[in-house]
Amino acid sequence: MNKATALPETHIPAPPIVHARFAVGEVVRHRLFDFRGVVFDVDPVFANTEEWYQAIPEEVRPRKDQPFYHLLAENSDSSYIAYVSQQNLVPDDDAGPISHPAIAGIFEDFRDGRYTLRREHRH
Repeated sequence: MNKATALPETHIPAPPIVHARFAVGEVVRHRLFDFRGVVFDVDPVFANTEEWYQAIPEEVRPRKDQPFYHLLAENSDSSYIAYVSQQNLVPDDDAGPISHPAIAGIFEDFRDGRYTLRREHRH
């Protein structure tokens, strides 16, 4: 290998590319806890605070090197926003709409088990 193509000794390899399993508008369910939600944003890897991450009990703490999803979530008691790792989400077989007050501000339609982004939120 010639010197022009050699990597510097301090080279840090890039993390593996992980593809998001779920898309914006999909309805998902948490694998461990009893709640479901609609995806409204996706981070390719963990992008929250270290304090938030450390607050998760170690025995269920997810890896950081995977997609994390922002959800408009609901359970039998309330609606809220959740931040969940890909390893803890599964498709929602219920196929019904989510009853979150922020749905109408982000999505315009619910059809065939998924939501459509409002035009002003599309890229």
